[in-house]
Amino acid sequence: MQGKNRSETQLALHEQLTVVLISHERPAFLRRAVTFYSSLPYRILVLDSSAEAQPGMAGRYPNVDYQHLPQYGYWGIRAKLAYGVDQVATPLMVFAADDDFHVPEALHESVAFMQANPDYSLCHGYSMMYLSLANSVSYYRRDKKVCEDYASDVAQERIHDYLYQYLPPFYAVQRTAVLREWYEVLPHDTSFQWQEVGHTYYLLARGKARILPIPYVVRELNYQHSDHNTEIYHSLAYTDAKHVAERDAFAGFLAGLPTQVQHQDPQQGKQSVLDSFEALADGLRVGRALTAELVFESAWTDIEAGPQRRFGPKQYVEMPFYNQPFFDQLTQFEFLLHSMPAGRLQLQGLEGIWARQQNLMLARNNDTPESVVDRLWQAHDSNVFNRAVISRLIDQLQSMGEDEDAQKLRDWIARLQAVEGNDQAFGKMLTGRLLKWLAARQPDAAQAEAIASHLAANDGGPQFGIFLLDLDNDIGKLQTTLDSLLEGHSKAFKVVVFTTGEPPAATTAQNTLHFVRVTAGNFVDKLNLSVRQSPCDWLLLAEAGDEFTAGGLLRAGLELACASECRAVATDEIQRTADGALVDVFRPGFNLDLLQSLPALMARHWLIRRDVLIEVGGYQADFSKALEFDLLLRIIEQGGLGGLAHLDEPLLIAQASVLEENADERQALLRHLGNRGYKAKITSAKPGTYQVDYRHAEQPLVSVILPASDDLPALQRCLEGLLLRTRYTRYEVLIAASSNQSAAVNDWLGTLSQARVRVLHADQPLDSVALCNAASQQAQGEYLVLMAADSEVVNPNWIESLLNHAQRPEVGVVGAKLVDRDGKIAQAGLILGLNGGVGSAFVGDKHDADGYMQRLAVEQNYSAVSGVCLMIGKELFDALGGLDEQFADGFSDVDLCLKAGQAGFLNVWTPLVQVIHSGDVAQSPQALQALREKWSSAFAQDAAYNANLSLSGKGFVLNESASLDWAQLLA
Repeated sequence: MQGKNRSETQLALHEQLTVVLISHERPAFLRRAVTFYSSLPYRILVLDSSAEAQPGMAGRYPNVDYQHLPQYGYWGIRAKLAYGVDQVATPLMVFAADDDFHVPEALHESVAFMQANPDYSLCHGYSMMYLSLANSVSYYRRDKKVCEDYASDVAQERIHDYLYQYLPPFYAVQRTAVLREWYEVLPHDTSFQWQEVGHTYYLLARGKARILPIPYVVRELNYQHSDHNTEIYHSLAYTDAKHVAERDAFAGFLAGLPTQVQHQDPQQGKQSVLDSFEALADGLRVGRALTAELVFESAWTDIEAGPQRRFGPKQYVEMPFYNQPFFDQLTQFEFLLHSMPAGRLQLQGLEGIWARQQNLMLARNNDTPESVVDRLWQAHDSNVFNRAVISRLIDQLQSMGEDEDAQKLRDWIARLQAVEGNDQAFGKMLTGRLLKWLAARQPDAAQAEAIASHLAANDGGPQFGIFLLDLDNDIGKLQTTLDSLLEGHSKAFKVVVFTTGEPPAATTAQNTLHFVRVTAGNFVDKLNLSVRQSPCDWLLLAEAGDEFTAGGLLRAGLELACASECRAVATDEIQRTADGALVDVFRPGFNLDLLQSLPALMARHWLIRRDVLIEVGGYQADFSKALEFDLLLRIIEQGGLGGLAHLDEPLLIAQASVLEENADERQALLRHLGNRGYKAKITSAKPGTYQVDYRHAEQPLVSVILPASDDLPALQRCLEGLLLRTRYTRYEVLIAASSNQSAAVNDWLGTLSQARVRVLHADQPLDSVALCNAASQQAQGEYLVLMAADSEVVNPNWIESLLNHAQRPEVGVVGAKLVDRDGKIAQAGLILGLNGGVGSAFVGDKHDADGYMQRLAVEQNYSAVSGVCLMIGKELFDALGGLDEQFADGFSDVDLCLKAGQAGFLNVWTPLVQVIHSGDVAQSPQALQALREKWSSAFAQDAAYNANLSLSGKGFVLNESASLDWAQLLA
């Protein structure tokens, strides 16, 4: 039978229905949802389990009851929902997520149906999905046309029929009393997926269900996984013992509940439930239910035209979405989506747009009212929902007497200001934070005056020659660069523009701005001619469109004034991504291995001393797509690693480096390695990154030292894994045992009869540091590997990968990537000062993540690496005095690495060697204090890190409190 459509007597809507709005740690979503739902004639109950309450929410709207429930958190969803249901005083209720838009008329019709049909447990319509982007919204069909009335008096039949087609009923209009009963019987430890399946089963088991042929709700597409993620399907369909047992237990639970389901015995009842599970699993398996398919896209880029919809090739006219009232409703939703943006994808897209708009609103040299309004219109066209742009444009139009356009914009901004915006969003994004951070690094008026006096007393400081490549003849980009120089605080520069276009003026090398006409074939020769003609001390190669930071050149001038030993200096930079957002590229101190691994990020925009550049022969035309990389490698060949420095200051905002295959980079690196005596092989795990196989001819004996622990199972796993997984043949294992080792460990050691394993027994109690030192004296290998007894090697070529670097004459210590048993990063190089001690960045990231500047993916130099798996030449180990036994409680590995660095050697970290280990760092305050006192200068600034990066948390994020002390630079 069909239920009645309308009730003859209706109570006031707010006495009939409560909307229970669910949110957790999503304040922007919640504000937008409350703005929307508060306009509806219903009671609104907000359940916000965020750690912090939403300010100004409580009491703001007369029909909204905002409840802050931090005690429930994310995992307490079942308890939170049960609590919310208990608070509902109306006979009907509907759940809403903070990213949902229920169609108001659909709620009215569903409420009317439920009033008229008391034997129904739930009523809803069809759902669409949306995905909100920067300037558009994409809409997806989720539901397919189904049977719309589940009215069988046989509960088993309506359950099976509903689950066979399955439109999730969680967000339906439901009877409060039935829901309250469900949460009273639902076990507290029920998983998310079984909560959802059980919810559907119980409501159908207690009453009938109606699908109205109307658009009911527009829900956000979950772009991390499907609307009903695969966990539900796993629970319903997987046949392993765990899932079968869970499924069987939950079916038994549901079958035992008092409902309208009739069965002869418990087993028959449970089988009936399992049959309904299979119906739902089959629907998910074959795509009978819940398949998101793009239907149309809606772009809103014009305030008068409104959203412009473009329909895809596949349309589903049997669905009830194709009518003007619904499209008008979507327009209202879209206005909120754009004027109150939220969500990762949307904000990511807006970040670049807002960055460009911010830039377009800045004043320029030689601005005119016409040029200002032209830029503001460009900003307006990028995104018409930016209140700041609209306000500025209104002011500019009014000042120019263009009242008609100004009035249209006034009407528009009045509409925008009627809802709460997300005005703080840009300031919280990385782009906004970088712009604020950069602005704070400029000298104030008094500081600028003091700096000018200081420079005047020192012959003006060093002069910078800036070589700008304008090979695309783009006057707009060129003007951007020149404007940034003119607006900066340093005037100690001369600019040479190498352009493929017609120079705008005749100039000479003596002019501050000099134009040189070039072609793609001769620009390198012209560069070298200008190098020889330049009167400047330092030279920098940049491209048209790069923007100089306001204070970067000024600081470089002050720092380099007394740096006569420097030959070349790397600086930091900010990069602009393809969509306009800004990212920081804060480089470490000179890092040979990172330079070789990642030239696209490490070889750009160096300051090169002019006489050094001339001495090495200038730029090489053969490497025109890797000019700076090739130059740096030749500087290293000529003078070694001395005089190569780094300045922790961004000089430029440049276009983001593109990691791609670059034949010139590869050939330059091969040429360089050949000149160093290697017949190396270069491979790339990812375009633009390089792994060097030095192809050493020798295969030296390696001694692996394992200080025995009393954790026998861990020690056994370590040795067994080492023996089973090691491909290299020339190695020995030395297990160093203390005199007070446990009986179990001693008994096991006594049974070892491996040819390449030696057990060394100390005649007195020794800690692991002393055991390593003692074992090293009996090691026969040219190279030692110090290995923790609770570690496990992963890759069979681990010794070869360590030797690949350890055999280089400039390398002292080589360390590995540590991963835990869940495949997450446990340790990836050690950073001095991180979180107040010695720590590793990226802990908890996926083992195959790239990390900041690809630093989880490529070989590089660190100040220290972990002693869990560490290779060092035995001769060097002895020369350094081995492990310092004053650090028996921790940090002996860090001390060893710092000693090697002090002796002039590099410490290499390689991600090609992976070792399973917890990665825990020693927590001895006394040992840490001793380490700090011994290596105070290293702790003051870890050369493998950067002063502009935070030393708290996971590392490699902007240190927003990093300030610039201009007075100290003048001292």
